[in-house]
Order: sequence, then structure tokens, then C-alpha cells
Amino acid sequence: MLEQNDSVTVMKDAVAYGSALFAKRAFVAGEVIAMFDDAPFAEQSYLTVQVGPGQHVQLDVLSHLNHSCDPNTVIDTTARTVVAARDVQPGEILSFFYPSTEWEMDRPFICQCGAADCIKIVAGARHLSVETLARVPVNLHILRAINTTLQSPSLRRQTRGRNAAPADASVRKAA
Repeated sequence: MLEQNDSVTVMKDAVAYGSALFAKRAFVAGEVIAMFDDAPFAEQSYLTVQVGPGQHVQLDVLSHLNHSCDPNTVIDTTARTVVAARDVQPGEILSFFYPSTEWEMDRPFICQCGAADCIKIVAGARHLSVETLARVPVNLHILRAINTTLQSPSLRRQTRGRNAAPADASVRKAA
């Protein structure tokens, strides 16, 4: 499991909402920042990441990754990696878009990220439009959950005769 090292460090009470994970060095877009391939399965909590339907893993130092609607990292639950979504400078708080991994949040909260396209309430991908989710890479289990929802008979009845999104609506997959 990842511990604080030459690349990242945890600072408690560093931000208004508690602890944060900071970059100790620069990362270039696409660079793997950390791996969590040995993270143990656990019951869902605010410290876990969803890696599949009903499956969560307990993170170590990576549990200090904060949410942002304009994140600088992407969590790829298939490769079990955290990847720089853009160039990251030393001293930056590392963040990811929580709904990219979470269908339904254990503890929904009001977002304080300040991004121009802030979603305001972070409750999970289930509560967001396909258009909102298309702005960031989302993981395969989230794409499958979206597709299942779009194909549900009750949704088809509700949207019959309207401009409904097709069942294969295009949402970007996590890197």
C-alpha cells in the first residue's frame, strides 16, 4: 500500500474540509501518481473507492484525495491507478471527481471546489446527467450503471416521445 513518500504527502487540517493529499513533486499529464492494486476490499465508507458494482476498496494515504469538479487526477479502477489528468505542480492538492468512481456516495456533501462547472452537491454519478458525466473520464462500472439506467423500462416510459439520450450515450471512460 502507498505511504507518504517523495511524491505525495498528507497534510491534516490543511484545508477547510480536513486533510488533503499534496504533490511533493511535479507530475506530467498521463503519469501514474500511485497504484492501489493491493488495496483490500471493504464495506463502503467515505474512505473507500468503488471499483465495481457493490465493490469498494479501502485506501491508505490515497483516502486523502479530495473531490474537485475540475480535478487534476483520474482514478482508474480497472488498472487500480491514480493518474495525472493534467500537469501537476509541487504543492498542489491532488483531487479527483468522486462521481467518476461512486454511483451512490456513502456521505453526500455540498461541494466547495469553486470550479466554474461545479455540480454543487456530490451524491454520486446516479444523481448527475450524462452531459455532466461526459466532462470527465468515468470508470467502466459507472458507464455500465448509466447504460442500465438508460435502458430501464420505467425510464423509457417516462421519456417516450421526448428527446431521450440513446442507451449508448457517449461518456468518456477513465484513462
